[in-house]
Amino acid sequence: MTMTTERTAEHRAHPPIHPAAPATRSSKRPRKRSAGSYAVTAAVGVFVLAFLSPFVIILLNSFKTSADYRTNGSLSWPAQWNWEIISDVWERVDFSQKLVNSIQISLGVVLIAVLFALFNAYAIGIGRVRWRTAFLVFFLGSNVLPQEGLVYPIYYLFKEMGLYDGKLGYTILVGITYSAFGTYLLSSVFSSFPRELIEAASMDGAGRWTILWRIVLPMSWPTLSVMCVFFFVWSWNEFLYPLVLLISNDNQTVPLGLSVMQGQYTSDPTAMSAAALLGIIPMVVFFLIFQRSLTRGLTAGAVK
Repeated sequence: MTMTTERTAEHRAHPPIHPAAPATRSSKRPRKRSAGSYAVTAAVGVFVLAFLSPFVIILLNSFKTSADYRTNGSLSWPAQWNWEIISDVWERVDFSQKLVNSIQISLGVVLIAVLFALFNAYAIGIGRVRWRTAFLVFFLGSNVLPQEGLVYPIYYLFKEMGLYDGKLGYTILVGITYSAFGTYLLSSVFSSFPRELIEAASMDGAGRWTILWRIVLPMSWPTLSVMCVFFFVWSWNEFLYPLVLLISNDNQTVPLGLSVMQGQYTSDPTAMSAAALLGIIPMVVFFLIFQRSLTRGLTAGAVK
């Protein structure tokens, strides 16, 4: 009896070691998608198709002959790919010159608009100048005014100043116009800029220009990159101002090349589609190059 008790006590003090049971893998079943998720996916798919359908139609009609277009319509596949129409439209529109003009004007507009917006927003948002609210209302009002109401006085002003039918005057005009929107946008960003950095830089002896170029500009680059992309695209697609202010063929931009394809009584839909395709391709290439900057800028703005 005593030996049995001792064995029981020893068994309790040193319990036997049993082999570990094999770990069972928890099988995760895929979650079933609800009817709402399928509806959202279907709606997005319909929206994407509706968005891409005009570009597909332009692409198809850009390589058709006029007889094929009249016979089979605009939604049919080209019976025979007509590659000569692109070179024909290129020569008729003088696309090389218009492409160079659009690039020069758009880059100049971006440079002028971003610099003016940066200086104005730095003075309003960080410098806290007097009448800050009045300046913001002025810049906001300049964005609200329609182009149709401004083109008449601008036309006569350019005539008097000798800037009519000149790329330089037109670039300055559009750059200053876009800088109003940039000032309003950057002022809201600079108003929430950390004042501790500016005060620390001032205590270290940094002046206003040093603070702008060494602190404010690098931290605001995501917003500025988005502004550069939008200003370039807006300037590229401008039609009313260049139609009134740039009348000579040597100064016209790419969007005005489409009007060459449209006559008073006749029109060639295939040639107009080819011209539209030539105008779209530079924008597609531009977005493919700067899509990372645009995405990072929008993401940084959303996180802030």
